[in-house]
Formats: sequence, C-alpha cells, structure tokens
Amino acid sequence: MTSEQQPTGLLVIGYGNTLRGDDGVGPRVAEAVARLALPGVCARAFPLLTPELAEPISKAGVVIFVDAAVDAPRDVRMRKLAPAASSQVMAHAASPATLLALARDVFGRAPEAWWLTIPVEELGIGETLTPLAQRGVAVAIEEVKKRAAEFRPPAAA
Repeated sequence: MTSEQQPTGLLVIGYGNTLRGDDGVGPRVAEAVARLALPGVCARAFPLLTPELAEPISKAGVVIFVDAAVDAPRDVRMRKLAPAASSQVMAHAASPATLLALARDVFGRAPEAWWLTIPVEELGIGETLTPLAQRGVAVAIEEVKKRAAEFRPPAAA
C-alpha cells in the first residue's frame, strides 16, 4: 500500500430510516458525531447501506456501523465485525459484513470494523425517538467518542 492508500481515520456510518421513529437512531448518532468535529473522525448518515459505501470503507482505518436493534437486549452493544464470505449484495441494501467483503474484494482492503447497535422499541411512522432510544443515542455517542480517543491512525510508510 502506498502512502496515498494508507488507511486514515475513523469512519462512523449511521444508518436507518429517520421517518420510522426509533429506526432513525443510527443517522442521529452519525449527525451528532459529525457536529462534534472530532479529529480524524468522519461521520455520515444514510437511510440504508448501499454498495457505493465500499470505497470509503476501504479507505478507513476503522469503521463503526451504527444501527437500531429491535430484538436486542436493552443496552447499547459494540461488537467486532468481520467481512462476510461473499461480497454479493442480494437486494437494494447491504449488511455491514457484506460491505466489508465488498471493500475487500473490490478495493483490496477491509478495515477493522465494529457494529454499534442501539435498543429500540417503536418503529412506526414519525420522527420522535422513545426515551429508550434517546438514552441509547447518548450512550452510543459517548462510545464513539471513547473509540475516537483510542484510535491512532497507522504511521505512513
């Protein structure tokens, strides 16, 4: 990898539908992190994960995917992610693991990756978050800040 291709920074990808209640927690976290302007951190919000994200993912030092979790424990969880075996996207949206595989297969690199999930309870039409989701957003933002403080981009070759 040349110095131009060295992975840089922490990429935060928050995804979900902001018009479906608590499903919008991922984009809300990404938007809040972007407003913090943390050094070395790029945060972006999307309604869903698409194949076009594989390129910026391949260039990141570390990526954190942030999403709502309906069937999860009632606490925010951070789990290590590995690329899927296949990079084939089967629908309009991809999973974090599939995007990592796509970054690996097309761009030659899948970064260290984490899946930050926030417990939610209301996915009806609307833009209001439940108290559970609001607490989860606050915890998730703190988790991203902690990871950003720990992250050190690799030294240029």
